[in-house]
Amino acid sequence: MSLRFTKMHGLGNDFVVLDGTRESITLDAEAARAIADRHFGIGCDQILIVEPARSANADFGYRILNSDGSESGQCGNGARCFARYVREQGLTEKNEIVVDVRDGQMVLESLDDHHYRVALGVPVFEPADIPLSGFNTADEYRLDDIAGRTVRFAALAIGNPHAVVRVDDVDTADVATIGPALESHAAFPARVNVGFAQLVTPERIRLRVYERGAGETLACGSGAAAAAVVGIRAGVLDPSVTVDLPGGTATVDWAGHGKQVYLSGPAERVFDGELLLSNTSR
Repeated sequence: MSLRFTKMHGLGNDFVVLDGTRESITLDAEAARAIADRHFGIGCDQILIVEPARSANADFGYRILNSDGSESGQCGNGARCFARYVREQGLTEKNEIVVDVRDGQMVLESLDDHHYRVALGVPVFEPADIPLSGFNTADEYRLDDIAGRTVRFAALAIGNPHAVVRVDDVDTADVATIGPALESHAAFPARVNVGFAQLVTPERIRLRVYERGAGETLACGSGAAAAAVVGIRAGVLDPSVTVDLPGGTATVDWAGHGKQVYLSGPAERVFDGELLLSNTSR
């Protein structure tokens, strides 16, 4: 069966984007894994599906499937690619659009030179809402059984659950071991994205992210927002933060408690194609 797609990326965090507005697209986990496979499929961190709006005030719906077939609630880098895609496909001419996501809505704004600004929502810190089990609300948490060591982290939700680990140097951080161990720990019943953040200056951090359902990626937009929010909340970062990720640089703006988090950065279109996928249902 034929499936038309566009390959895109935001700072190296790459996506297969599908148009489900003209024709309904339903992918099961097996089909999603086949598309995301970098040897036998197209290859991507996530699959983004543009759908009709579910709310009266929205322009589109937005579904995100991870490379392991699970569904994600939010993807900041993907949202920027989504914004470029719907404009270039002639689905809208608006510079600002509202999209329905799994757990709410996002506002996407087109800037200059294929840069986009995404309103990711208001950060949530209550453990029950992240979700984080077995803890009362705190600025920092500790687990003693992460790959045989003690790990301290901050936790919050911005569409997805995030744990942020402060490190001295992201280049030497043990992302490959701590990332998957924390991602699937019982304390996080919905799993968690794990960010490893290095403070450079009050205006800049370096970051690596082990994403739930995808592994370490070159960039994670909501992960960048989470790391910046943790630093701003702790008083060590300014309200506008440059985040250097392996795939490039994003900007996060947060005015503090109860306010929206904004993520800005580029979105790149790589190529269009058509895939024959026998286990894709449409």
